[in-house]
Amino acid sequence: MMMNGQKMAAAEVAVQLPESKLVTENIGGAADAMRPFGRKAEVMNVLLRVLCMVTSVVALSSMVTAQQSSTVSIYGFMLPIQSKWSFSHSFEYVVGVSAVVAAHSLLQLLISVSRLLRKSPVIQSRTHAWLVFAGDQVFAYATISAGAAASGVTNLNRTGIRHTALPNFCKPLQSFCDHVAVSIFFTFLSCFLLAASAVQEVIWLSRSKH
Repeated sequence: MMMNGQKMAAAEVAVQLPESKLVTENIGGAADAMRPFGRKAEVMNVLLRVLCMVTSVVALSSMVTAQQSSTVSIYGFMLPIQSKWSFSHSFEYVVGVSAVVAAHSLLQLLISVSRLLRKSPVIQSRTHAWLVFAGDQVFAYATISAGAAASGVTNLNRTGIRHTALPNFCKPLQSFCDHVAVSIFFTFLSCFLLAASAVQEVIWLSRSKH
C-alpha cells in the first residue's frame, strides 16, 4: 500500500510540474508583451527626454535674456532703439512653447525614471503609448511652427526691408540677434528630439501585442 501511495504522489508531482511551468511561461510572455523594446531602448527613451528638456530650457533662457539698447542711422538721423523678446509675438510664442515642452519632458522623465528604478516597463499599456505619442506629436508641431515664425522675424532683422533705407538691425543689436538665433536653433532641436521619441512610440505600438 505504501508503494502505491508513493507512486500516486510521484504521479501528482509529475502532473503538477508542467502546469507550474506553463504558468511561469505565461507570466514571462506577459512581461515580454509589456516590454517589446528591452532595457536599452527604454534607457534611450529616457536619454531623449533629458536632451529634450535641456534643449527646451536653453531655448527658453536664451530668448528671455534677449534684450539690448543701441542707436541706428535712418535717413541720416541717429535714433535710439531698444529690442526685447517681448516686443514680438513670435518670440513670445517660442517662450511659451519652450516652457510647455520643458514641463512635458520633465514629467515624462520623472515617470520613466521611477519605473526604471522599479524595474517595470516604462510604457505600461497601448493606451499610455498612444497618449504619449499624441503629446509628442502635438509639441513637435508646436515647436517647429514657433521656430519657423521666429526665424521669419529674425531674417527680417538681419536683412532689413527691400526698397527702403532701413538698416540691418542686427548690426547695432548683435547680442540680441545672437540670443534669438541660439533660441531658434534649440527650438528646432527640441522638435527633432520630440519626433525621435514619437518614432520610438510608433515602434513600441507596432511590436506590442493587442
